[in-house]
Amino acid sequence: MKFQMAKNSLFAVLLRSPWWMSVAIAAGIFAAARLVLPQAYAFFVGLPFLAIGCYAGARQLRSPSAARVAGVLEAVRAMSWDEFSGAIERAYGREGYGVTRTSGTQADFELARAGRISLVGCKRWKAARTGIEPLRELLAERRARDAHECIYVAAGEITDNALAFAAKHGIRLLRGAELAKLLPRRRA
Repeated sequence: MKFQMAKNSLFAVLLRSPWWMSVAIAAGIFAAARLVLPQAYAFFVGLPFLAIGCYAGARQLRSPSAARVAGVLEAVRAMSWDEFSGAIERAYGREGYGVTRTSGTQADFELARAGRISLVGCKRWKAARTGIEPLRELLAERRARDAHECIYVAAGEITDNALAFAAKHGIRLLRGAELAKLLPRRRA
């Protein structure tokens, strides 16, 4: 069973926050604990926050910059379907998935890895705003194929209703920074 941290726990919130916040909290706790404890013990009281700060910093360092995300989204919007689908296929192949193109369905790719099947829908990647309908179609396809998960790729905005629908039904949305992380840098 995979350990899952509560979404609104202190450590989960700190993981989503800038790294320096955790380090500042660790320093504050160390200073407060130093008033009542020896220095060696006070260090250990603040250590969990320092560790979270280091982990969050490493994650933030690896994440693509805003300029890179904007560049990738611009390049993606300029691609033809053949270029874009080929880039997605190669990217998931590099991630270790077995990639199969599907035809005549709402899903564009079937990914297989470690006995798990995922469906990827990305034909409407250029849409300026994505609503619920393509997500409903992808969810119906997931149920029909008995897949474990589905992923929807979008270079544009996703409506609030679609975001809520995706969260409710466990549809992973691949957009923005995640899309920039998946696709390789394009040479000019």
